[in-house]
Amino acid sequence: MEKYLKNILVVSFGFLLLFTAYGGLQSLQSSLHSQEGLGVASLSVVYAALIMSSMFLPPILIKKLGCKWTIVGSMCCYITFSLGNFYASWYTLIPTSVILGLGGAPLWSAKCTYLTIAGNLYAQKKGKNGKDVINQYFGIFFLIFQSSGVWGNLISSLVFGQTPEKATISEAQLACCGAYDCTVANGTKNPGTPKGPSNTLIYILLGIYTASGVLAVLLVVFLLDKIETNQEEGKEEKKHSFWFTFLATFRHLKDKRQCLLIPLTMYSGFEQGFLAGDYTKSYVTCALGINFVGYVMICFSGANSLCSMLFGKISQFTGRRALFALVAIVHIACIITMLLWKPHPKHLALFFVLSALWGVGDAALQTQTNALYGVLFEKHKEAGFANYRLWESLGFVIAFGYSTFLQVYIKLYIVLAVLIIAMAAYGTVEYLESKTSREIPNATKEEPIKTQQNAQQTKL
Repeated sequence: MEKYLKNILVVSFGFLLLFTAYGGLQSLQSSLHSQEGLGVASLSVVYAALIMSSMFLPPILIKKLGCKWTIVGSMCCYITFSLGNFYASWYTLIPTSVILGLGGAPLWSAKCTYLTIAGNLYAQKKGKNGKDVINQYFGIFFLIFQSSGVWGNLISSLVFGQTPEKATISEAQLACCGAYDCTVANGTKNPGTPKGPSNTLIYILLGIYTASGVLAVLLVVFLLDKIETNQEEGKEEKKHSFWFTFLATFRHLKDKRQCLLIPLTMYSGFEQGFLAGDYTKSYVTCALGINFVGYVMICFSGANSLCSMLFGKISQFTGRRALFALVAIVHIACIITMLLWKPHPKHLALFFVLSALWGVGDAALQTQTNALYGVLFEKHKEAGFANYRLWESLGFVIAFGYSTFLQVYIKLYIVLAVLIIAMAAYGTVEYLESKTSREIPNATKEEPIKTQQNAQQTKL
């Protein structure tokens, strides 16, 4: 147990350090680089490149390099984005966004594959249910990983809080905040928009973020043990390994369960994209100022982190259906509130409450969707998780892509529609799974044993 737990902790803290930097930058992009929509454009490019990466890179890199070195190489891609922000322009942010996107899919697929294999190996060794161990491992990971938002946003708030002059926000500007954002509708910038932080403070922040990314790489290089994705490879696989793995992501779409999970996976991108690109800009920065973005996002990350661990533990008692229902209830309530609420500094607590509730829903969504992919596609892990990143990234691209063209209330209705469709499709998957279990009860009972016996013989 100590060996497996150590590796899970190394992966988790590596991601914590890496996403302390990237998560903090992502929350600030729409506010920090608002000129001509450069900030949201760079984020859209990140996830567009991630889509391209998801189509072929994860299976190939994981097969050739293994999970550990795929994680290391992908982390280096994230560091380039921090460097590109030092001299933010279309010529620096867009290329580094492409590099980051190309590394994103292999990074997450390798992480998910590593945790799933480790969970199955430990379950096999101790005679436990692989599904329960995988759920616990993902719970531990997301507990640590989601706290990266706390540290990344705390750093940005403390650094930007050193601004000597705090601009006052006029009533005219406040009238343009919230769901009916008139700055987007008019295509102009409010004269009362607060002045951004100085270049000196921006460089200090970026220096801290870059150092955090470098530490993440060093941690994984020196402390993470290798894990074999396939201990036995047949000759047939070796003959056509390149094309076989290249097409694995697309071939996986033949599974109707994967197709039905596309809306749910895309919703993950839509809801995170809305929070990072629209809530931070049109609600928090507009009504409170950019120095409050970090503090508000800390509530999101803190609630997300704590609930990730909680949901990972209780899912074996409640089942995943109850937790997905929680996602729908909480996020629908938040969306309705955002549609009706007119942001104002007098409502300070509500900015934090909405962010925290959104984090509760996101925690249930992330832990259960990752675990669901690991359980449903245990024999096709790399291709399954590659599809996860592909469709989630498409959600991000769409959310960031229309960010500068649509008013916030329209985007809220889009997020709501995707959520409803996602839950309906997910319900269909659960129905199909329960129907299969009823038809083959004996196979269901023997599944944990078969999974353990075949865990190391899996082919894409």
